[in-house]
Amino acid sequence: MPLKWITFDCYGTLIDWEEGILKSLTPFLKRASKDVSPKRLLALYATLESEAEKEWRPYREVLQIVGTKITQALGIPLKDSERDFLVRALPFWRPFPEANETLFALKARGFKLAIISNIDNDLLAQTLKHFEVSFDLLVTAEEARCYKPYPAIFSLAQEKLKSPPSEIFHVAQSLFHDISPARRLGWKTCWVRRPGRDPHGATPRVEAQPDFTISNLKEILPLLEEKCLHER
Repeated sequence: MPLKWITFDCYGTLIDWEEGILKSLTPFLKRASKDVSPKRLLALYATLESEAEKEWRPYREVLQIVGTKITQALGIPLKDSERDFLVRALPFWRPFPEANETLFALKARGFKLAIISNIDNDLLAQTLKHFEVSFDLLVTAEEARCYKPYPAIFSLAQEKLKSPPSEIFHVAQSLFHDISPARRLGWKTCWVRRPGRDPHGATPRVEAQPDFTISNLKEILPLLEEKCLHER
């Protein structure tokens, strides 16, 4: 059966959240004269975010918890007015350079596009302003009342997509949040492993086997031409 949907994780896959996280922390590190490696910062973020997402709470609360605990772990005091610094920064996190070009090309080829994201609806709405195409479907943690990798958010997405697994191609940077649970549903999965970056980055480590691996989003196009479009 031909592919119909290309579904994306948003933050980390379409949006360069690692750069956003690191830039958001930089002013506090400078203020406290702290020299901490990006790898350590992202690993701390991964651990703290995963802990905060074990039970449902709005993502802006997750960000406040993570921001507070990561600065505490680094010995950096925060003022009360600064505890939402990640919430305020997130709408300004930018797409990867090739994201809009790739999304436009996929639309032009007739694919439907969806986002499945661990985010609040209003925060996602601000991020969508960075994209030059409209998405056909949005599925958020706020709507599902749980966070990836919990299966309920993927089950909700499956229901809303109204397509069998054979028609869905899920693209994501996180093996933990996306590739592993999407594979369990029988979706085709594509892992974005960017060269020069830790393959796990700001996500917990887990073993998972994607169907395909690419180094940037533009590689989706020839991959689909080779593997999928001949079936359309």
